[in-house]
Amino acid sequence: MSPRRSYDQYCSAARALDLVGDRWTLLVVRELLAGPRRYTDLHADLPGVSTDVLASRLKDMEQSGLATRRRLPPPGAASVYELTERGRELLPVLQALSGWGAAELGERRPTDAVRAHWFALPLLRSLREAGAGEGIVEVGLEEGEFHLRVGVREGPVYGDGPAPAGADARLVMDAATCEAVARGATGLPEAVRAGRVAVTGEGTLAKTLREA
Repeated sequence: MSPRRSYDQYCSAARALDLVGDRWTLLVVRELLAGPRRYTDLHADLPGVSTDVLASRLKDMEQSGLATRRRLPPPGAASVYELTERGRELLPVLQALSGWGAAELGERRPTDAVRAHWFALPLLRSLREAGAGEGIVEVGLEEGEFHLRVGVREGPVYGDGPAPAGADARLVMDAATCEAVARGATGLPEAVRAGRVAVTGEGTLAKTLREA
């Protein structure tokens, strides 16, 4: 196996790009922020990546200490990949990149793939800006459901489907509203006040969102 390329520059930004600057690496991190994932699940949620490239990126991430692979106990009996603590430190990097890239979204193109949980990072940003505090938020979209762990420091940041142990608040919106929030065309509180986002739940987090 050939050695990984380096910019050979004594600069922290260059050193960081030595590790995560390859195509697909940061998107693999995005997927692993949901917690342990099987290779087949990663491949399914990264449309366009070849099996060889995905395997290479995961191997590089293991060697760099960004991810680990472990075997699930029976009856799972499958290998999963998950972020290390060092890998999870990329969350604010991805959040900043997501915020910076919001202006580039525009309208969805016919060729654009989409997964419901890809809206997790922009919605986390919107929830933080709305002063949502900490808690579990379920999100229902036309593309599917996912849940967010707002204000967490450990464990998965989001996950597919409803929250396993229940949620503090539930948001339901159509695709157009979610896309508008994601690209910064409207704020989450404004969308709630306009009736474009339905908020249910009895906890403090739900009340904060309804009154923001």
